[in-house]
Amino acid sequence: MAEIQRASTGVTGLDGMLEGGYPRGRTILISGACGTGKTIFCMQFLYKGALMHKEPGLFLTFDEAPNKIREDLGRFGWDLRKLEEQGLLAIFDATSIKAGVASDEKHAAGVGAVDLEKLFTDVMKTAREMGVKRMAIDSIPAMAVQAGSPSEVRRAILKIAYLATHHELTTLITTEIDEQSASAEARKFSHYGIEEYVSDGVIVLNFLGSEKEASRTLYIRKMRATKHNVEINPVFITDQGIVVKSVEEVFG
Repeated sequence: MAEIQRASTGVTGLDGMLEGGYPRGRTILISGACGTGKTIFCMQFLYKGALMHKEPGLFLTFDEAPNKIREDLGRFGWDLRKLEEQGLLAIFDATSIKAGVASDEKHAAGVGAVDLEKLFTDVMKTAREMGVKRMAIDSIPAMAVQAGSPSEVRRAILKIAYLATHHELTTLITTEIDEQSASAEARKFSHYGIEEYVSDGVIVLNFLGSEKEASRTLYIRKMRATKHNVEINPVFITDQGIVVKSVEEVFG
C-alpha cells in the first residue's frame, strides 16, 4: 500500500496528532465559534508552508480585507508581504465585492454581480500560475452573504472541494458554529450541513469554560487516511502563533 503523503500543519503540537500532518491534496474543514483563531490557524498553515518548505500558498478571503490580515498577523512576526513578493503567497481579495468597489490588490475578484463559479475559476487560474500547493478559504458564512441563495452556496462548496481535490491542493476551509451548541455531540459542525461531508477532515476550534474564564480547545472530529488524536486538546495563541498541547502536557 502506498504511503500517504502529508503536509505539515504549521501548528506546533498538531502534526504529532495527525501522523505527521494533513493528508496531501485533501480538503479540511476548520469549524469554530467566533474568536477561536480560525483565520490565524489557516494562515499559519500557509505561512509556515511557504517559509519552511517553499510551498506556495493562496489565501482566499471573503471576510477580512488583505491589508487588515497583513497587519493583524504581523504581530506574530509574520512578514506576509515579503512572501507575496517572493511568489510564495497570494492573498486573493473577495471582500471588495460587498462594497461594490474595485480592489487595489494584485489578486482580486472583479466588480459586479457575484459569480462564485467564475471567482473560483479565477482563483484556480492564479493557483496554477503560482504552482500553489496549499490553499485556505475564509469563510463559508462570509461567502454566503455574497451568494444568491443557500443552494448556490452548496453548489459553490461542492465546486471548490472538487477543484481543490482535482488540482491536488491541500485546502483548509473555515466555517462558524454557534457557541451555545458547538460542543453538543449531535451538533453539525458546518453552517450549511454539507461542508463536513465533502471534507476529508474536520477540526473543531472552540471555547471551554464560562464566559469569565474560557479556554481555547481543538478537537479533531475526523481525518481520513489518518490515525488521529481524539481528545479535546488545549490551544494557546502565543506571540508566534497557535500552539496545541495534549491533555497530558497541560494537566499531567
